[in-house]
Amino acid sequence: MDQTSFLDERHMEAALEAARACTEHGDVPVGCVIVRDADAKVVATAGNGRERFQDPTAHAEILALRDAATAAGSWHLEDHTLVVTLEPCAMCAGAIVLARIRRVVFGASDPKAGFAGSLGNLVDDPRLNHRVEVSSGVLEEACGDLLRAFFRDRRAP
Repeated sequence: MDQTSFLDERHMEAALEAARACTEHGDVPVGCVIVRDADAKVVATAGNGRERFQDPTAHAEILALRDAATAAGSWHLEDHTLVVTLEPCAMCAGAIVLARIRRVVFGASDPKAGFAGSLGNLVDDPRLNHRVEVSSGVLEEACGDLLRAFFRDRRAP
């Protein structure tokens, strides 16, 4: 395993931890960390907060982007990698492009709402002024299992 793959898995474990914490508030367990590329330091961590904050935009990626921009002192995050347990939706993919994130790493694909390859590929659209490198399937089984368990429990009588 090369250094990048090792770090991607390590950071995905942190994103999974943030995702697991979401269930305490009834939120879909999606977690995100943003990493400064120069030293592989996590500068922001967030989990979904739509239910907790009653905010439709409080996806893990959006909350983490806000915190990373604050930590960096700039909304320009060209030298950062975003690691998230579920493929970003259209809103999050757009925010990732606007923040100039260099790279996105995600675990589980989202065939119903994903816009980093599934329904579309907003992060790599040549019509936009920034394109994002994507690595998918990192700890995919663990990420998918967490989501499946959450929805199975919610549907149980």
